[in-house]
Amino acid sequence: MTLKKLTFDKPVYVLAPLAGYTDLPFRSVVKKFGADLTVSEMLSSNALVHGSSKTLGMIEKSPNEDPYSVQIAGAEVNVIRRAVEILNEQDGIDIIDLNCGCPVPKIVGHGSGSSLLLNLPLMGEIIRTIKNTSNKNLTSVKIRLGFEKKNHVDIAKMVEDSGADFIAVHGRTRAGKFKAPVDYDAIREIKEAINIPVIANGDIDSYEKAEWVLEHTGADGVMIGRGAVGAPWIFHQLKYGTKDIDENIKHAIILEHYDKMIEFHGAHGVIMFRKHMHTYSKGYRGASALRDGINHISDPDKCRELIENFLKNSETVC
Repeated sequence: MTLKKLTFDKPVYVLAPLAGYTDLPFRSVVKKFGADLTVSEMLSSNALVHGSSKTLGMIEKSPNEDPYSVQIAGAEVNVIRRAVEILNEQDGIDIIDLNCGCPVPKIVGHGSGSSLLLNLPLMGEIIRTIKNTSNKNLTSVKIRLGFEKKNHVDIAKMVEDSGADFIAVHGRTRAGKFKAPVDYDAIREIKEAINIPVIANGDIDSYEKAEWVLEHTGADGVMIGRGAVGAPWIFHQLKYGTKDIDENIKHAIILEHYDKMIEFHGAHGVIMFRKHMHTYSKGYRGASALRDGINHISDPDKCRELIENFLKNSETVC
C-alpha cells in the first residue's frame, strides 16, 4: 500500500519521538543510516498556539528528513485546529501525528496523551479536526491499548473511522507505563481488525526483536524509540537485513551524531552529547575513563578527538 511519500509494500522503520533524545541531529543520523520515517519530539498544541519559540524551534527538520512527521498533543478541539493551522504554514512537514499514548502525569493531567483513550468521541473529533484542517499529506495517530484496561480494537476502529491514514500502537495500556510486558498479540488483533497500516511499538530493542515483532503481529512496520538510543544502527541493520553490524559503521554513526550535535547546537552540543556517549560506550573497555574524560571537556575539537581515539582503540568486553 502506498500513502504519498510512504510505501507500505514492505516494512516501514520509524524512529519514535522521545523527549530529550530525538532532536534534529539524532533524527538526521538515523535517517541517513536507514530509518524510513522520523517524527519530531512531541509538541504541545497549547505551546504552538501561544507562540512558544522553543516549541516552534522543535519543528525544524534536517534536509534529509523526507518524509517528516510532526507529533502534537492536546485535548481541546479549537486549540488543536489553531495548532494545525500554524503547522500548515510550515514547509517540509508531510504528516501530522496525534499523540494519544503518552502516559506522563503532566500530559495526562491536562487531558492529553493517553487521557484521550478515556474519551473516544473527543479523540475522534480531534482526529477529524486535524484531517479536515491540515494541508499535509497524511494524518496519523499514536495510541496505547487502553487506559486502565484494554479496549484496543474499539480504539483502533475509531481511529480508522475518523480518517487517520495509519496508526502506531504501543502495546501497553496507560497503566502499564513502560514496565508491563508488551502485548504483541493485541497489536496483531488491531492489525486484523482495521484496514489502515499499523506500526508496532514497544520494547523493540534489537534487530532480532524487530523481525520477530513484524512476523508475529503482521504489522506494516515497527516504531523504535528507546531501543535506538545508544544503538541507532538498528535502522541500518533492518534496512539492509543484516544481524551483524560492522564496528566501522557503528563508529561512523557515533561520529556523525557528534558532528551533527555540534553543527546544530554549537559548543553546547559537547555537553548535550555526554549522555549519548555514556550510552554508546557501554560494553567497551575503558568506557569509565572515557566518560570521566568527556565530562570535563567543553572544547568541541578536543572532545571529538577523545571520542575518535576511543573508538579507534576500543574493544568490546566479552
